[in-house]
Amino acid sequence: MDVFKILRREEWAALRREGRLAGAPVDLADGFVHLSTAAQLRETAARHFAGAEDLFLLSVPSDRLGADLRWEASRGGADFPHLYRELRLSDVEWAQPLPLGPEGHGFPEGID
Repeated sequence: MDVFKILRREEWAALRREGRLAGAPVDLADGFVHLSTAAQLRETAARHFAGAEDLFLLSVPSDRLGADLRWEASRGGADFPHLYRELRLSDVEWAQPLPLGPEGHGFPEGID
């Protein structure tokens, strides 16, 4: 199963440059990297990235994260994937721009 991370352009650049990223400001404040399932992704984008441009969507196979990935209750009691270590570039299967259109962000086909 893939889990997903939305990053701002500068965060994605830092991950590529350094090979690892402790996360966005909210991740640093909470002590873990917030991730989403495909089913949670649209609401995550709408709540936390509404109107934001220059975003990238990263896909991470959950089996690459091992025991550092924990499923914990969050928004609405749903279990969300939380990564309790830095996100590594080697964790990322693919990344692509997440364009902003008139009706919100445009997700790749297959992301529900």
